[in-house]
Amino acid sequence: MNLLNYVPGDSFLHKLNPVTKLAAAFMYGIAAILCENVFAEVLFIVAMILISATAGLFKRALFLTRNLMILGLIMFVIQLFFVRDGSPLLVIGGVVLFTTGGLKSALLLSLRVIAAMLPLMLLFAITRMNDLCNALVKRLHLPYRYAFIVTTAFRFVPIFATEFHDIQDAQKARGVDFDTKNIFRKLGLIAPLCVPLLVSSLKKVDVSAMSAEMRGFELRGYKSGYKEYPFAARDVVTVLVLVSLIVAVVVFKTVL
Repeated sequence: MNLLNYVPGDSFLHKLNPVTKLAAAFMYGIAAILCENVFAEVLFIVAMILISATAGLFKRALFLTRNLMILGLIMFVIQLFFVRDGSPLLVIGGVVLFTTGGLKSALLLSLRVIAAMLPLMLLFAITRMNDLCNALVKRLHLPYRYAFIVTTAFRFVPIFATEFHDIQDAQKARGVDFDTKNIFRKLGLIAPLCVPLLVSSLKKVDVSAMSAEMRGFELRGYKSGYKEYPFAARDVVTVLVLVSLIVAVVVFKTVL
């Protein structure tokens, strides 16, 4: 599954203005980061999965959550052994391995990572990169070159991933065994593939730059596009709901 592919649809989320989608993803992430309750963080994750289901993205949301849990697990281990607040929970040979404060901090950070990144990654499933780029230029008057850089960077990720797998398949056809379970040997086999990937990537970037210049890239401005991206009532409602969510999180944290 290509996690950066757009999934067509006519749901409420799909119909939102691209700028609203981007702002909503960031605001949801901010609310999750400000939250300091472990159970509330779990609710943030579950709520985002259910919201994604309304746009037909339930399986993708679960897949993303599972992958983000790997990153969350890494952050959990780091926090668990480096945060020493609270009372000892596990002591071996007189050495305190981790504490209650470390466990709470580790749980909170790992869940924050998942809850904050999940809406940002699901943003690509309900938004075309061209629409996001054009809406940023049209509605926010962001210089086209900056909007183009951001959206192109994400657009090239699946291209580079496909190129890497093609190079890997070519090496497998020549007898290179990438199925080894030895992680160090696998890393040693994968590292040399970065050279042909870099060469092919530079060629693609060069061709793309020439193509953009031929199409008048430097002349593009917020008046150039023919498609408009007006804000509707649903955009206002979405922003108000998320602002209320952030305020509720701050008030809830202050009360506790």
